[in-house]
Amino acid sequence: MIRILFIILLTLNAVGTHAQIHEVGVFAGGSNYIGDVGPTDYIAPKEPALGVMYKWNRSPRHSWRASFTYANISSNDAEADAPGRVQRDFEFENTIKELSLGLEFNFFEFNLHETEPKLTPYVYSGLSYFWYDEKYIEPNGRVNTQDSKGGVAIPMVVGLKTNFIDGFVIGFEVGARYTFSDNLDGSNHSDYPQFSFGDLESNDWYVFTGLTLTYTFGNKPCYCAN
Repeated sequence: MIRILFIILLTLNAVGTHAQIHEVGVFAGGSNYIGDVGPTDYIAPKEPALGVMYKWNRSPRHSWRASFTYANISSNDAEADAPGRVQRDFEFENTIKELSLGLEFNFFEFNLHETEPKLTPYVYSGLSYFWYDEKYIEPNGRVNTQDSKGGVAIPMVVGLKTNFIDGFVIGFEVGARYTFSDNLDGSNHSDYPQFSFGDLESNDWYVFTGLTLTYTFGNKPCYCAN
């Protein structure tokens, strides 16, 4: 899978090599977590999430994208639908700091140098590295916080964007991150296996939902063959 993704990225990079348009902007929205504590709603922004991003548009269809996002996540068993979780009555809070790099692909051509407004759905994926606090929860519900730890996640983002304001692009997106950690919620700390609970074979997710606003600048690209 990684080899196929690498080949696709190299192929797309060879297309539109004269594209020099840039975008820089912000993300503002909310975050939620999916794991072993609280409800299991997939898209339910609960805590604030803020970020900055940069895009290098290589053609009207694709761009390289980098972003840094800061968000809080939290969950409470009292809000769960499962009676077992409600009876357990655990809750937690954590902080996510994410650096993400990858490729954004537009379903329709999105040439920023054409004057008329355009609208396109898009998808984004790549690789994210994030920092969070290691935790474990005792049977009485007490949450213990350890040192900060890093982890890897795969972002899977879908969105819709338009350039109806000259020089700016506004979008709305929902992005789920599959992590390679099962301890964002304190359910599976490797140093305290006696306090583990929940599904120990399933890793945690976190989701960012919100608006993006970017400003475009740079030389006009030539989306054509030499």
